Amino acid sequence: MPISERRVQVEIKFTVPGQPVPQGRPRFKRSGKFVQTYDPPPSAKYKRKVKKYAEKVPLYEPLKGELYAEVLIFKETLKGFSKAKKAAAEAGTLRPTTKPDIDNYAKGILDAVKGVIWKDDGQVVDLYTRKFYSEIPRVEITVKEISSVQEKLF
Repeated sequence: MPISERRVQVEIKFTVPGQPVPQGRPRFKRSGKFVQTYDPPPSAKYKRKVKKYAEKVPLYEPLKGELYAEVLIFKETLKGFSKAKKAAAEAGTLRPTTKPDIDNYAKGILDAVKGVIWKDDGQVVDLYTRKFYSEIPRVEITVKEISSVQEKLF
């Protein structure tokens, strides 16, 4: 295959500092005869923050095709942890098993970068999400293009 026809696989990495916020349940308000749906304010604010950091990624246009996304969630270490628990949390051997659910974190983040990193979050066909504790709360996001089977065949 000539070099001009080879497709470069793109990998994007960015970090959103601060305590991660899960996607909240939608809220509803009546406006005359109609009902409007909206994000709860904490979710909407966090989505704007994630989008702001995603926009800093040097990308000519949103990615197309099938994508792999990795979302690493680092929740703030709990104040009540003993020194031993804090050490285990930092080492990754003590992991958060309480609410909020991991999929609620991922949902808000995937929605937030729509139109910036990719056209639609439906393009994400592989999603790897993990929750950790850390003294430095943050979310680390990695996105990779997946070579399409059709590209290989044709």
